[in-house]
Amino acid sequence: MGFSLLSLTRNLGGVSGFFQVVFVVCLFLVLFKAVQFYLRRQWLLKTLQTFPSTPSHWLWGHQLKGKDLEQILTWVEKFPSACLQWLSGSNVRVLLYDPDYVKLILGRSDPKASSIYQLVAPWIGYGLLLLNGKKWFQHRRMLTPAFHYDILKPYVRIMADSVNTMLNRWEKLDGQKCSLEIFHHISSMTLDTVMKCAFSHQGNAQLDENSRSYTKAVEDLNSLVFFRMRSVFYANNTVYKMSSDGRLFHRACQLAHEHTDGVIKMRKAQLQNEGELEKVRKKRRLDFLDILLFAKMEDGNSLSDEDLRAEVDTFMFEGHDTTASGISWIFYALATHPEHQQRCREEVQSILGDGTSITWDHLDQMPYTTMCIKEALRLYPPVPSVSRELNTPVTFPDGRSLPKGIIVAISIYGLHHNPSLWPNPKVFDPSRFAPDSSRHSHAFLPFSGGARNCIGKQFAMNELKVAVALTLLRFELLPDPTRVPVPIQRLVLKSKNGIYLRLKKLR
Repeated sequence: MGFSLLSLTRNLGGVSGFFQVVFVVCLFLVLFKAVQFYLRRQWLLKTLQTFPSTPSHWLWGHQLKGKDLEQILTWVEKFPSACLQWLSGSNVRVLLYDPDYVKLILGRSDPKASSIYQLVAPWIGYGLLLLNGKKWFQHRRMLTPAFHYDILKPYVRIMADSVNTMLNRWEKLDGQKCSLEIFHHISSMTLDTVMKCAFSHQGNAQLDENSRSYTKAVEDLNSLVFFRMRSVFYANNTVYKMSSDGRLFHRACQLAHEHTDGVIKMRKAQLQNEGELEKVRKKRRLDFLDILLFAKMEDGNSLSDEDLRAEVDTFMFEGHDTTASGISWIFYALATHPEHQQRCREEVQSILGDGTSITWDHLDQMPYTTMCIKEALRLYPPVPSVSRELNTPVTFPDGRSLPKGIIVAISIYGLHHNPSLWPNPKVFDPSRFAPDSSRHSHAFLPFSGGARNCIGKQFAMNELKVAVALTLLRFELLPDPTRVPVPIQRLVLKSKNGIYLRLKKLR
C-alpha cells in the first residue's frame, strides 16, 4: 500500500511538472510575440511617418465596420496622394489614389501582395491573377491569343444570345409593379456567356441548377475572403479552418471546383471525338480552354492539371463576376439618370432599329453609350483595389519613399473619386469621356493598368456594350426609391442590399 501511494504521488508530481513546463513555454511564446508585435509596430510607425492617417486602435487598426468606401472617400479628400490604412496593430497598407503614384507602382515588377492574395489561392489556385515572375509571363504569353480580335468577333453573337435569354425571362416577370434584384440574373447571364465563349460549353448556364450553385459559392467566397483579410484571429490557417467561416469557405471552394472540374472534363470528352478534334485543329486561333488543353510549356510538357484548373478557376471567376458587377451598376446608373438612358436608347435604335441583331462592327458605332458605360465604371469600378508588395524601395514624385516589403494598395475606387482629377466626383457626367476630353493616363483604371492589366478587358467591354444595347431596346430601367443600393468593398464591388430596379417593357 505504501509503495502504491508513493508511486501515485510521484506520477502526480510528474504531471504537475509537465504542465508547469508547458505553462512556462506558452508564457515565453506569448511574451516573444508581444515583443515582436511591439518592435514591428514601432518600426512601421517610424518608417511610415511621412504618410498621414486618421487615429486607429493599437491592436484592431481602423475599425471601419463595413464603411470602407465611405472612409476612403474621406481620406482622399483629406490626405493628398496617399495615406495609411491599419488593418490591425502591425498590419498596415499604404493606400494610393494619385495617378502619378499609381503609374509609378504599375510600371514596376512588384509581385502581388502574398499576405493578401494567398488567402484566395485555395479557391482559384495560382493562375494569372496570383502568379508572379517568369511563370506569370509564360502563362500571360500563352493565353494572350485567346483574346485576339479574330477570336472575340464571333463571341458578340454568343453574348447577344445570352443577353436575350435573360431579357426573355425578364419579360415574363412583372418587373414594373415590383422591383427585381438584377445582380443574380446578370451573374447567371455572364457565367453563361463566359462558359460558351471561353470553355466551349454546349448547355445554358442560366437554366442550370449547378451553375446557380456555383454563382452562390462565388458570392460566399467573395465575402469570406474579404472578411478574413480584415480579421486578426483568422490570420492563422489552423484557427481559420476550425472556425465556422473556415468550414463554409472549404465547402464553397469544393462547390466552385466541382463546377470547373466538370467543365474541363466535359471539354476533354468532346475532344475524344475525332470530328470535334479535327475541327479544333483547323482553327487558326484556339479558344481559352483549348489553348490550355493543347499547351506545351518551354520544357515540352503539357500544362499540369493543377495549373490548368487554376487558370480555369481564375477566368471562370473573373470572367463572369467582375462583368456582372459592371453591368449591374451600369444599369443602376442609367436607371437613376433617365435623360442619359434615353439618349443611349436613341443611339442604339439609330444603329440597330427595333431589331436585336448586333455585330462586332456595331460596337464602335455607339460613342455616347460608351461614354455612359465608362462613367458608370468610374463611379462603380468592378475591382475596388489591387495590391502589391514592394520588392525594392520606391521614391514617389513628391520625395516620400517606402522600403522593401511594404504593401501598397492602389485604391481604384479612391482614384476614380479623387476630386483633384474628377470635379464633383459623385456626379454622373458622361461628358468626362467625350472624344475631345483629356485626362491623366492613369486617372481611369477600371481594368487596372501596366503589364498586369486585365487580360480580358476587351472581352469584358464588348459584353458590357452588348448587354446595355440590347436591354435598352426592350426595357426602360427605373430605380426603386425604397431600395437604394449601398456599394460595399469586397474582392468585387457589390451592393450591401442588392441592386433593385423596376423594368418597364417597351412596345
